Amino acid sequence: MAFLSCEFFSETLGISSSMNVIIPQQSSGKQIGLKEVQAKSLPPVLYLLHGFSDNHTIWMRRTSIERYASEAGLAVIMPAVNLSYYADMKTGEKYWSFISEELPEIVHSLFKLSTEREDTFIAGLSMGGYGSFKMAFTYPERFAAAASFSGALDIHSLYQSSEDEKIEKLRNSFGSIEDVNNSENDLYYLATKLANRHRRSSKVQIPNLYQCCGTADFLYNDNINFRDFLRAKKFGLLYEEVFGQDHNWGFWDKSIERFISIISAR
Repeated sequence: MAFLSCEFFSETLGISSSMNVIIPQQSSGKQIGLKEVQAKSLPPVLYLLHGFSDNHTIWMRRTSIERYASEAGLAVIMPAVNLSYYADMKTGEKYWSFISEELPEIVHSLFKLSTEREDTFIAGLSMGGYGSFKMAFTYPERFAAAASFSGALDIHSLYQSSEDEKIEKLRNSFGSIEDVNNSENDLYYLATKLANRHRRSSKVQIPNLYQCCGTADFLYNDNINFRDFLRAKKFGLLYEEVFGQDHNWGFWDKSIERFISIISAR
């Protein structure tokens, strides 16, 4: 495997941006770590999103993501989005446009990776879990599967339960809580919209979803509510929880290992 720390200019953001990248390495006509069936094809790609208090370096520093990716022959893209909540911010930059439109173009212009839906995945923790499901619901034609680990899946709940300092940061991203209602930043709205599209046409594919959370996590109730909502909408969801686990990297390391094992077995 090769690990690259990339600095590049984003026209959408108007500033230099960063991403960490793990890429299967070519050797003797084969890609190291790829299964035999993948040996002659381009590597599948996982977009791996960071949380609220982290940046693009955190997955490499706190988990064994490189080892898991190597065993699966998987390329991993880990972009920086700061405290944007993966939104076109009310007070700030257009990080949603960056992550959803510009970043994939940059990635495929720089690296030889599969562009097929069946080979494209997205996952994230906490704020990144929200970003992962937001991408999957908005662009279901791009992703075979998406995962949320301890995801911040209910923005309305965050407004109601957060302290003033964090609410101010939410307002920077979304504006008021009323601005979130029935908008591109409301996962309940996006999931309902996708379910309705799928109901009208079987050609509209819904990504397979993986959701996990610890029972001691402060976002646990929000995750349970969203799990039940997705099940009621007949989404293909695998939900798992671990008793006593809270918002911590030991849990997320096991979560990303679990998700990669799921998509590798597809």
